Amino acid sequence: MGKKGLTYRDAGVDIDRGDEISRGISGLARRTFGPEVIENPGGFAGLFSLGSPSLFTKKMRSPVLVACSDGVGTKIAIAEALDKHDTVGIDLVAMSVNDLACTGATPLIFLDYVAASRLSGKKLLEVLRGVVEGCLDAGCALLGGETAEMPGFYKGGHYDLVGFSVGVGERSKMVTNDAAAPGDIVVGVGSSGLHSNGYSLARAVVKEGSVDLDHEMEELGTTVGEALLEPTLIYTRLIRSVLDQYQVKKVVKGIAHITGGGLPGNIIRVIPRSCGIRLYSRRWKRSPLFDLLKKWGGVDDEEMYRVFNMGVGLVFISAPYYADAMTKRIRKLGYKAWKIGEVVQGEHEVTIK
Repeated sequence: MGKKGLTYRDAGVDIDRGDEISRGISGLARRTFGPEVIENPGGFAGLFSLGSPSLFTKKMRSPVLVACSDGVGTKIAIAEALDKHDTVGIDLVAMSVNDLACTGATPLIFLDYVAASRLSGKKLLEVLRGVVEGCLDAGCALLGGETAEMPGFYKGGHYDLVGFSVGVGERSKMVTNDAAAPGDIVVGVGSSGLHSNGYSLARAVVKEGSVDLDHEMEELGTTVGEALLEPTLIYTRLIRSVLDQYQVKKVVKGIAHITGGGLPGNIIRVIPRSCGIRLYSRRWKRSPLFDLLKKWGGVDDEEMYRVFNMGVGLVFISAPYYADAMTKRIRKLGYKAWKIGEVVQGEHEVTIK
């Protein structure tokens, strides 16, 4: 007999192991299924019914589908360093559904993409447990996804994550970016830490300062690594609650998810070109982690605000009369909230005093 030819396994891809991992993922995903999900075992795509009365038939006159995609970035490197992978799964969901909810839409489904040089079943299932937890928190179904083994492309045990979310909103109630006016109030909602942005700088600071990820910091009440892995807050139910409170009057003039670009780069996206924003940094509290990163890396204030959320993960632009009530409502729902600034007439920019 001749020499046996190369196999896919020889090239680094184990189909049998991949199938076994997929079966484990399917069981996890079912936890997120509601009555709208149509069973399709072995199918090439997930099925989601649009005929549910709660979605379209009775509540929406002009439904609009909203979609977005995002990843976790180099926060994965911290997860790999600590060998803790569930929280980045929550991050993956949060980054997409929070963006989606800023339009006033409600997330319906979520899809994930995981790529690695070699799929570790234990690591992958840990990530997916976080994704499932995030979907349950956001109220959407994990309808499907893709796991790709790419030997020779990703090195060692490294992996990457991408998430995709689709939701629906009533066209007449979508939150647009042209409603804010001078005098409107900026209501900030607290973050849980860095969320999922700025980690290339954070990791460089930790390396430059020779900071041990396992070092317990009294200011943080935990280790540096655990503080850096704190998952992104999912704001979808909060946004829905605030919008439902004001169904008739135009109270919410804009909503901004504070991601890459920090407060200046994201708030400016939800106000008209004729307006600017003035923020007052002493009006809100932030995690000591931001001050530690600033000190360890000698990072100046402008760069800190441009890269990190600085303690504010979400912003509502509120009509002035309702700002106090909105802030109190957000606090009653278990979030930190402050009136952190106002919309002003003038240059289309954010100033922080």
